[in-house]
Amino acid sequence: MPGKGKREEKLDQQTIAHYKEVLIEPSINQNKRMLEEIFRDCSDAVFREFTMENGPDALICYVDGIVLSTAVDEVLKSLMVLQGNAFDIGTIAKNTLPVVQTSTAEQYGELLTAVLSGDSVLLVEGSTLALVLGLRGTEGRTVSEPETETVVRGPREGFNEHLRTNTSLIRTKIKSPRLKMKSFVVGTETKTDVVVSYLAGIADPELVQEIEDRIKRICIDGVLESGYIEELIQDEAYSPFPQIQNTERPDTVAAALLEGRVAIIVNGTPFVLLAPFGFWQWLQASEDYYERFMAGSLLRILRFIFLFIALLTPALYIAATTYHPEMIPTSLLLSIAASREAIPFPAVVEALIMEVAFEGLREAGIRLPRTVGQAVSILGALVVGQAAVQAGIVSAAMVIVVSLTGIASFTLPRYNAAISIRMLRFPLMLLASVFGLLGIVIGVMAFMGHMAKLRSFGVPYLAPVAPISFSDWKDIFIRAPWQKMNRRPSFMNVQDQQRQQDASSIAVDKGDEA
Repeated sequence: MPGKGKREEKLDQQTIAHYKEVLIEPSINQNKRMLEEIFRDCSDAVFREFTMENGPDALICYVDGIVLSTAVDEVLKSLMVLQGNAFDIGTIAKNTLPVVQTSTAEQYGELLTAVLSGDSVLLVEGSTLALVLGLRGTEGRTVSEPETETVVRGPREGFNEHLRTNTSLIRTKIKSPRLKMKSFVVGTETKTDVVVSYLAGIADPELVQEIEDRIKRICIDGVLESGYIEELIQDEAYSPFPQIQNTERPDTVAAALLEGRVAIIVNGTPFVLLAPFGFWQWLQASEDYYERFMAGSLLRILRFIFLFIALLTPALYIAATTYHPEMIPTSLLLSIAASREAIPFPAVVEALIMEVAFEGLREAGIRLPRTVGQAVSILGALVVGQAAVQAGIVSAAMVIVVSLTGIASFTLPRYNAAISIRMLRFPLMLLASVFGLLGIVIGVMAFMGHMAKLRSFGVPYLAPVAPISFSDWKDIFIRAPWQKMNRRPSFMNVQDQQRQQDASSIAVDKGDEA
């Protein structure tokens, strides 16, 4: 037929949105031809025609590989031995099918969305309704220990790539009907399922609404990982500081929800987003709350120290050796001068060479297979550092400085925050090489000023330190005992700030019982 090629070309160019107004035909043959044209050259699309016992013809349509084939077999078995003369869609769904989740579709847009999302669709001769059967199921990774957030003490389970597995892990942590999970679909081609989760009565309704509105405004062809959502809904795209937290741990998500924050779960990735996210949460690890408060506070103080070491050590070395040698003890200064005597480069060039080499080795260790990646990164650093010193390219002191800086950056529990520190080291090193200590002060003040005006979904990035809120300092620089943390953070405008009964009231109750 001369017009057939043009029609098929038109169908290829159309998307699901174009079929929203196209009604399902009562004829099985017409529906099958329509579906076959839509799914032309799709070898995984399955169309199974059959006849119900003493009844009309029917057609079941699904995409192979994203449905439970055994469940489809049970559906076909139940329909082929259907008793009685009730063949309408409503009666079949109510009395015949062994399927928990069912719904109906009137337009092809709804039908196609269901099929491509992993559901199966049943069409019956003479009916203008399609029955959507919730038979989704794929092979995937089981629940295992998260690789990016390991702990000595704490749960060992982590998210995987299945949306419903991830929501169930959160639901097992918080067994409350106030835990809400709203579904969205993002991506005109990928149709990625996204769930926004929060605790009603605790989370700020304006915060939840703002997150939902930003997700609804996303117009992109595909979302393959939660990083797409993170970058599209954050407040400041050109800031080096992360404004949304990502985590693989269900216990971290549960703790954030109990504080009044909002979780964004994306199908196809084990990384769940948490908002809002501020600077002080860079240094908070889940293990801080599982150990006794003194141990947790000590670890947090050490992280603050290593944060400054990771950010400032190379710049301070450059400034001290270039402009302020009087700051260095005489014996140490002589030792540094002796080691630098044969070095042809200034300190800033030394630092840049070693930092770039160290970052390259770290990236290579990540990209290589796990069995050899760690060994290559460690041995590579030792060999390159030793060879550079012997060749007179860099000094031994610079190798020590860069090694200490790299070790310090590994102590930060948030990987995206550690990347920010690694990036900010380079402008500080350049400022130190030009202005000395003054340049470092200028750089740090610029970073602090930027963070002071930064917002994460309306929450100040430096809260509760700027603006100041002393009542929320119990979980900032140290981790106070649980008996003292009886209220949720006030700077997030949560609806219910009371988290537990006051310790004094508990003591009174125990006295009354005695």
